[in-house]
Order: sequence, then structure tokens, then C-alpha cells
Amino acid sequence: MEIIENLEAWEAEYKSTWLAHYNETGETNWKIYPKPTNTSAPSGKGIDLSQSRLILITTSGGYLKDSQAPFDADDDLGDYSIRTFPMSTSFNVLGYSHSHYDHTDVNKDPQVLLPLRHLEEFAAEGMIGELVPTVVSYMGYQPDAARTVRETIPAIVDFALAEKAHAALLVPA
Repeated sequence: MEIIENLEAWEAEYKSTWLAHYNETGETNWKIYPKPTNTSAPSGKGIDLSQSRLILITTSGGYLKDSQAPFDADDDLGDYSIRTFPMSTSFNVLGYSHSHYDHTDVNKDPQVLLPLRHLEEFAAEGMIGELVPTVVSYMGYQPDAARTVRETIPAIVDFALAEKAHAALLVPA
């Protein structure tokens, strides 16, 4: 199953248009960005969450302020790395290095992007069988979709498989 249909064709168009323009001018012109399009959504079989192990994935750019490097939010070409931190993390030790969304709501209530306590409640109530004890975070601003498919997604999938996750909740910023 392809994550992005015709990835090589998309990548060639991205490089010859948006990236070429950026390299020539230093300007991120989103009017010429070739948006990836699929004719069908990649998916898998349905599962019973009450019998499953769920991993939380967020594109918020969340990281542990005192022990992890922030994401490179100033890089116009994106940051394709991931950070992990315990599901039990207190919100006051988290930072959000992502400059491509309004932080007003997450600053008021971090659970809009990191529903840590809500998921713990759902697990305690039996709505979710079990939570993976570690959250995966990345900065959702990644204009090179081919690089996302080749680097970020495999890193996340490898981590989720190592944690024996049956399902993932992706909370986009």
C-alpha cells in the first residue's frame, strides 16, 4: 500500500517547482506547492480499542524542555526527526517547537494536542485496553512529503512496532 500515490512523480514536481523556487529566492511560496493527492486512503482493518494497545502520536512539535533538543522550527525545509516522552509527563515540562500553528489553544489547554490525561482516563475506564507508555512527537511542518514517507513515518512505525502497538491515535497540530 502506498502512503502517497506516485511518490516519485510528486517528488520530481516538488523539486522542480516549490523547492527550486525556494532555493532561488529563499521564499516559501505555497501557491506553487504541489499537494500530494491520493485516489484512496491508506488504511488497515478495524480493531476493538478496548482490547488494543494504543500509541499516541502528535504533530505538535512537543518535547521535554529540560532534556531534549527542540525541533528546528526555523528551518523552512522542515525537521523530520521525532521525539519521545512518557505518557505520564507533566505538561509543565513540555515545550512546543513548531512555528506553523497558533499556540494559543495549546498554551491554554495542552490536551487539545496531547490528550494524555484523557487517554489515561479512557484506559482506566476500559475504553482503551492499554496505552503505550511513550508518546511519539514530531513537527508536522514537513514540506518534503517524500522525505516524510522515507524518514519520519518509518521511524514512527518502527517505534510503534517495538512498543507492540495495535493502533495509533494521530493528533495533528
